[in-house]
Amino acid sequence: MSTEIANFEAIVLSNPLVRAVWDEWERLDLPECWLVAGCLAQTVWNKRFGFPLEHAISDLDLVYFDPDDVSAESEEQHGERIRKMLAHLPVWIDVKNEARVHFWYEEKFGYPIEPYSSMEDAIDTFPTTATAVGIRPSGAGAEVYAPFGLGDLLSGIVRANQTQITREIFEAKVSKWLDRWPDLTVIPWDYPKA
Repeated sequence: MSTEIANFEAIVLSNPLVRAVWDEWERLDLPECWLVAGCLAQTVWNKRFGFPLEHAISDLDLVYFDPDDVSAESEEQHGERIRKMLAHLPVWIDVKNEARVHFWYEEKFGYPIEPYSSMEDAIDTFPTTATAVGIRPSGAGAEVYAPFGLGDLLSGIVRANQTQITREIFEAKVSKWLDRWPDLTVIPWDYPKA
């Protein structure tokens, strides 16, 4: 295991919100389930910038991949069941089947996307290099998926993953995040790519 991965795991698993989900993982009972994105990045930023680990975290994103049941009803039933299980947490538990995102994406964001083929395919499109990350239990440890690595995340750098998002979506996220974590380093949308 790399030092970056070990450091990331130690930080996120020390957040009581993340740990509460982690401790109930088997009961989540979702196929190809990952804890992803904002809550993980925000925990790392909180540690980096000296805030309490739960600072400014409003939700936890649990995503799963079930192409055999892409009904909104099934996704909502999973969400309700898991929110009841974790009702003691002071945050929203967002539960999404990434196999059905293409059904609603255009209505929400204004343009269509192709269906994802896997959880990894979905994470590959998350809006920034720092938030394109997922973690889940694996054996006695954890499995981490971070298609852009963990360097930006651990360094407090926000860089657009222009695979799928628009400049407007990126800049809205950056504006919100800078209000809560003013010491983030933001790489502008137009910055030349390496």
